[in-house]
Parts: sequence; C-alpha cells; structure tokens
Amino acid sequence: MTSSPMFSVINLGPRLTPSSTMSFARIPRRLFAQRALHTSPTLLPRHNRPHVRMLKPIVQSRNIAVTATAPTAMFSHPPPEPGADFNVVFIGAGNIMFGSDEGPWNHSFRFEHKLGPRLKVTALIDPNLSRAQTVIDGKRASFVESAYRDTELFKTIEDYHAALKARKSTDPHAIVVGCPPAYRGGTTKGADLELQLLKYFPKTAYFVEKPVGTGTIEAARTVTEELINNGNIVSVGYMLRYLRCVQMMKRIIHDNDLTVIATNARYSCAYEAIAKPAWWNKAIDMGPVIEQGTHFCDLSRYFGGDVDINSVVAKSVEWYETPGKLSKIPIDESKIPEEQRIPRLTSAVWKYDNGAVGAFTHAVALQGQAYACELEVWADGFHMRLVDPYQAPTLYVRRPGDDHEERHAFTDDDPFFSEVSSFIDAIEGGPDPHILSSFEDATKTYELTWAIRLASEASRVPRIKM
Repeated sequence: MTSSPMFSVINLGPRLTPSSTMSFARIPRRLFAQRALHTSPTLLPRHNRPHVRMLKPIVQSRNIAVTATAPTAMFSHPPPEPGADFNVVFIGAGNIMFGSDEGPWNHSFRFEHKLGPRLKVTALIDPNLSRAQTVIDGKRASFVESAYRDTELFKTIEDYHAALKARKSTDPHAIVVGCPPAYRGGTTKGADLELQLLKYFPKTAYFVEKPVGTGTIEAARTVTEELINNGNIVSVGYMLRYLRCVQMMKRIIHDNDLTVIATNARYSCAYEAIAKPAWWNKAIDMGPVIEQGTHFCDLSRYFGGDVDINSVVAKSVEWYETPGKLSKIPIDESKIPEEQRIPRLTSAVWKYDNGAVGAFTHAVALQGQAYACELEVWADGFHMRLVDPYQAPTLYVRRPGDDHEERHAFTDDDPFFSEVSSFIDAIEGGPDPHILSSFEDATKTYELTWAIRLASEASRVPRIKM
C-alpha cells in the first residue's frame, strides 16, 4: 500500500508516561485502562523523508478550516534534538496546563517532551501568583528545571508585554492559552484575550483551549475574522481529532470514496466525580453540552461537515423532572439558582449541509469514575463505531460483504501530544505539519453546541411548583 498525496493517517507516536521523579500531577490509573494489542495492519508504509524547512510558516485559512484533511504519516516521534531555544508563554496555571487527577490533560508535559532542552517557558501568566509560584517551584525541582529556570510570573498579559519591551526582549514563539473560556473568545473588556494577544504579539502563534469562549457566536466570529486577517498560526484543543482511530475512520472514508449518511454521538459522564460547582451552573460553565459535550459535537462535525444550524432540534430532561432526580450529586445544588441548574440529559438531531443527519446525546447519569462515550458513522455499506476514546480507543468497522465487525485497538496513543507536536511543527516548518482544528472550525463547533442548548431550553417542559 502506498500513501495518497491527498490523504494519509497520523500516528501519534509513543505514549508519554510521567516518571515518578517528575513534578507533573498524577494521572489516575483508571484513565489508562488495559488496552488490547493493535490488531490492525500497518496503515501506511514507513517513509524516510528528508526534513525540508519551509520558507514561510503555514498560515491557516478558511480553506484549511473547512477542509479538515488528515495529516501525513508520523509513525514515531524521535527524541528531541538540541537546537535553538523555543520560547513559550503559558497563560493559566491551572489543571489544563499542569495536570490534575481528573484526567490526562497536561499541556506543559507535552511541550516538555516535544521540545526537550529547547523549551524555555519565559513567562507564566495567572492572576493567582501564589498558585503560579507553587507550580513553577515544582517544575524547578524536577528534571525539566532548565525549561523553567528563568520563568517570570505576571498577573496580566499587559504586565508581561510591558516587561518584555522594557528590556527589549524578543516576542515568544508560541503562547498557550489555558485560562477559563470566560476570559477569551469575546470582544468586550475582560473576555477579549485573543484580541489583546493580537495587539501585543501579532506575529506569535497561539494554542487555545476549547471551547473558544462563553460569549456570543457573533463575538467569536469577530475574533475568528481578526485571527484570519492577521494570518496567525492558531490551533484549538480538540485533541480527539488526532486519535489514531479517528484518522483511520477518515482514511476508510477517503479510500472508499464514501459520503457520510449519518453520525450519532453519545457522551455519558460520571457525574459523581464532578465536584466543581461551576460545572453544575449554566451561568458559569454554560452547561455540559457547551463545556463537555463539545468534544463529541466537534467529532460529529469532523465527519459530517458543516451543520445547518436552523435544523437543530433538541429535548432535555431537566433537574426538576422525575427522571432528573440524581442521588449522588457531589455539590450542594441548592446554592445554584434554579434557572441555572443543568439538564440531566440533552438529546439533539440536525441536518448537515450536504443532507446527512447528525444526532447527539449527553447524559449526566453515570456514577463512579469512568465515562461512557461512543461515536457512530454510517456510509454506504459501512458502519464505524469509535468506542471509549478517552480511556481505550477502539474502532469497530463493518464493511460490504462481511456482516462481522473488524476490531482495531491502538496502544500508546496520546492525542494531546500529537496536537502539540503538530502545532510546533507548523510554527517551525516541520516535515508534516498538520493542525486539524483551526479557530474558525472551533467556532462552528461552538455555534452547534449553543444551538443544541437553546433548542433544548425552548422545548423543555415548564416546571409546575407545588
């Protein structure tokens, strides 16, 4: 088999496992459940490609955002090589940037393993300087000390910019945005972080967490236009697109010249373990579809394409309805205004622009620790099921001429590392730079999640107070 010049499959390289000497937060064992051995044949042959540095960095465009093609092959990632310093600024000293017991997210860990001794974190920006100092102290006590030896702490991006210009230092190569979405994706003061970054660091590349914000769709579109017009390299953290299983699904669709007929995504969270009060309050985290289910709405769009937003219909089970009574809510929900309490289940259906149908269900129903998530994709003669993408990604495929399902399980898969690796390669003109989620594309996912929430609220059964 030879690789197609238009489409190939990403390989995410070795799984990154923090050693006991690292300062990274412990990743719970349950998130790395025992995985079956890879039962699939090699997807693409290995190629020894010379590293050719690009004269100009890749700039995201509308075409790239709409045509979310898969990356070229990357079967293994070599150890970091010595080279010039790569200066990075982290915005946010919280869990997404430095890890937590809730999941495998930890952007600093991936940057350290991608860049090795080249990484220099020049600044950490967070209004909570005490927390930021604690994080940096931990890093300096670990083997990655050299990356954080000269890290400075600032409360705001304005403070950092002023200090940088006062000593006539160069701008960073990349800024990683891991602050809460309420501070970004908008156009009003305090929620306009991207616009401030464009003002102070117009030539820097940005890695932005999902969702793109918590404000209006119009504001997110305005930010999108500014980023596109300025030509920045921007990657948004929809890491599930980088899963090997997901890329294999894209390859099957491409190789068989298929048109997707329908997608069906289901996301069941383990609510007993979600002890963050803001998550249960729609006024803060915007509700579980926008804050959490966004990953599966994004995957649905990745396969189905753009959505006819006017076609979205949705129903919900609300907290005050009989099926919505939950027995193990870990926070005091009585402290949340009734109108801001989250639904227990949201189910939506829509049409894609090409006529295909999409469906999505988010359930706040499971207890314990493990989530249950699944995505189905149908095409003529084909049925593909992506199961358990967060813990043990497995792909089941039924093809024409065979009623039995193939099973493809991939070990050592770290999509977080792959998205960071692709982002850095895009900045440096690496051999196979591929950013699979642009800000424009992420804004379309944000629009879909809001459409689902609004449609479900418009159709909910009114509460009858006794």
